[in-house]
Amino acid sequence: MSDSEKTTSAPAAPRSTAEADITKYKDAADIVNVAVKRLIDLSVEGASVLDLCVEGDKLIEEGTSAVYNKSIKGVKVPKGLAFPTSVSVNNCVAHFSPLASDPLSAQKLAKGDVVKLHLGAHIDGFAAITAETIVVGATPESPVTGRRADALRAAWTAAEVAMRLVRVGNKNWQVTEAVGKVAAAWDCKPVEGMLSCQQTQNVIDGKKRIILNPAEGQKKDFETVTFAEGDVYGIDILVSSGEDGKARLEESRTTIYQRDHTVSYQLKMKTARAVFSEVQKKAGPFPFNVRVLEDEKRARMGLQEAVQHNLVKPYEVVYTPPNTFVAAFHFTIALLSGGPSLLTHPPVWYKPELVRTEKELEDEELKELATRKLREPKKSKKKTEAEGK
Repeated sequence: MSDSEKTTSAPAAPRSTAEADITKYKDAADIVNVAVKRLIDLSVEGASVLDLCVEGDKLIEEGTSAVYNKSIKGVKVPKGLAFPTSVSVNNCVAHFSPLASDPLSAQKLAKGDVVKLHLGAHIDGFAAITAETIVVGATPESPVTGRRADALRAAWTAAEVAMRLVRVGNKNWQVTEAVGKVAAAWDCKPVEGMLSCQQTQNVIDGKKRIILNPAEGQKKDFETVTFAEGDVYGIDILVSSGEDGKARLEESRTTIYQRDHTVSYQLKMKTARAVFSEVQKKAGPFPFNVRVLEDEKRARMGLQEAVQHNLVKPYEVVYTPPNTFVAAFHFTIALLSGGPSLLTHPPVWYKPELVRTEKELEDEELKELATRKLREPKKSKKKTEAEGK
């Protein structure tokens, strides 16, 4: 193109608000991906779980602080952590992010540990959250085998199936059913009652939801929803090598909480009001770790009343039975006019050559679905016209 053509060409049309929002999701996802790569490099035998959690949060804060620094109409763009880093090992399902004062904070990674890394970033309230599972010390020459491999392969295959079923017009129960079938191929179970939620600006736990392995009572009460164009979802796939996928509380203390924006209540205790004010200032609508609050003892006391009245909800640390393994993958996906778009990055660590299992998915329909392109290629106009003749 010549210089004269450049000067006479029509100005580019301004981007829509929706396009700008998707860009923020993707920019946040890029920051998360850099953090995940670093955490995987650090997740070696002898690594401190606490240090990994602190490092993950630091990387997200550093990454978000470097972008979107131009004020819009005099207002700074909010950004930062969308989900605090958690490092959950073996049969710990999720949300393990200890404080230095916690008895379990001395935990170190060991060779063969199944490690779930979970973290997220947001820009202007548009959150990209990811989780992936690694096995410490595994290599192509010494791959993961046995029940660790079964859980890992089942979880990733289920994630691939799920991201292809979250499509305009499909329903949440289709995902629930398919994830259960995929897990069963490796004699595994999705972790009971785990939720995937619709996301909007400043909301990661929206009303449209998908449930995994629901209990009988949950099946009756859980709302059927239809996926629609414009929806964004955080899809959380957690698979256990255990028989039933049930998880329970153990001795781990809850450290991750979130303000529930749907609940209003006037706190009575002065300490609770002060802590709640600090939470709103530092975390806003997103989950936070008690670690970010100034005084841990005061924070624990203040959060107690806030949790009691549902102003703040806990992300509890739960476990499947001993000698079982949980593998997890979390991705953020948008349903756009051109088809589904994966906003977060594919797994950094997971590769087929790192996981060796004797079992395979036999269901032909699910096998085809898992390998199908996420977005169908657009047919050319000429080809479409020719097919119509």
